[in-house]
Amino acid sequence: MPTRQTGAKAQRGVALIEVLIAFLILSVGLVGFSALQVRAVKATQSSLQRNDAAMLANFILESMRANKAAAIDPALPYNLTTRTCTAPDANTSLARADLVAWFSALKTALGNVASTCGDITCNIGGVCTVNVYWDDSRALGGSATQSVQMVSRL
Repeated sequence: MPTRQTGAKAQRGVALIEVLIAFLILSVGLVGFSALQVRAVKATQSSLQRNDAAMLANFILESMRANKAAAIDPALPYNLTTRTCTAPDANTSLARADLVAWFSALKTALGNVASTCGDITCNIGGVCTVNVYWDDSRALGGSATQSVQMVSRL
């Protein structure tokens, strides 16, 4: 019949196993924390882009308020009734200069890609709708066709 070991000889290696198990638990926790951090960064980036898009929509509306006569005239350049992804050619008009500055800001804040676009429509009564489009596919559950719409009376 074998004899059982007692004392320090029986405990040999137990501390090493405890350390390995603790290390395994810590590793799983750190991997989970890393994944959570990546998700948080993506969500923050998406939120920042949405905020930038809303601020840029407000930016062009305020520019249009300063030049209301041009904004409510459908023949003038503020009215981009179709989705436009490039700035119009600059000329000497204030409306054109505002649009060039707006498109430059859109491309800087939301990415200088083909999907960063905008459109503006105003009626004779001075109610204007500004849409800003961009690619938010990097975000968690993001869409390649993200948009913000702002409607305001000038």
